[in-house]
Formats: sequence, C-alpha cells, structure tokens
Amino acid sequence: MLKTTRKNIEKEVDKIVDSYDAKITGSISILQDIQSRYNHLPKEALMRMGKRLDMPLSQVFSLATYYKAFTLKPRGKHLISVCMGTACHVRGAPKLANAIQKKLALRSGETTKDGNFTLELVNCLGACALGPLLVIDGKYYSKVDADKIDPILKIYKPASKSAKKKR
Repeated sequence: MLKTTRKNIEKEVDKIVDSYDAKITGSISILQDIQSRYNHLPKEALMRMGKRLDMPLSQVFSLATYYKAFTLKPRGKHLISVCMGTACHVRGAPKLANAIQKKLALRSGETTKDGNFTLELVNCLGACALGPLLVIDGKYYSKVDADKIDPILKIYKPASKSAKKKR
C-alpha cells in the first residue's frame, strides 16, 4: 500500500482526475473515486482536485460536505450501518446499536482505535421487512439481534499475527 504522503496523494488524484478528462463535470465521480481510494476525502486530495479542475477550494469543499455519502474524517476499513428506521426501530434496532457500540467501544460516527470499523446509525436502509438490519461493507444481515453480533463481526476482524505466522 502506498504511503499517504502529499506527493503520493497528488499522483493518485492526478490519475483519478485524468480518468475523467480533467473536466469539472466529473467532480462528483472524482470525489467518489478519491473517497474509495482513501476511505475519506483527505484535505490534500481536495486541494489537488481543485487545482487540477481550476475550481475554487471552497467549491470543492462545498461539494464534499453537501453529500452525506462523503466524509472528511478517515473511516475504518469496514463500514457498519445500523438501520434506525421505524420498522427496524420497533424490532430492536436501538438494542442492536447499543450492543455494537459496547462491543466495539465507539459511538455513531466514530472509528475503532485499530481503524478496522466505523459505525453509522442511518435513518432507513429500505429493507423494512428484514429488520433490524445491519449492513457491513454493503452486505446485508437481516433480523440481527445481540447474539448474532459476535459471529458477524468475526468475519471482518483481521487475522491475528500469530495466525498469520502459522500459514
């Protein structure tokens, strides 16, 4: 993995911007690709994007902060979303969210210290019949309760160093 030095970020952003022919009409897609690459939108990347597109930095930040899908804060390797919509709420989503928060020692919008998980509580994921609903990296887990959390999270935990050495 590349170090995230300013020079490397500039090179990566240049590649992304060039893939959209350095046109301002590709701004949203460029931001999506940058976020996909870094799990957030680093300030240096936004500055480089603005420079390359001859776009004021205030306009770049305006786009980056307008859409809820974008984040300026680094996210964990795995994004956990807990649906808090009405159907999920009445089926136990608050208990599920509390259990995950306790298990991972974090609150909504925070990332674990090891950088592995970020938790988001969302208004609705549009799958009301499946609630309470948990989504990790786009994979849906339906009718989740506190007893199902450990086995699900285990799938996304990095292998321990001793397990890696045995391979």
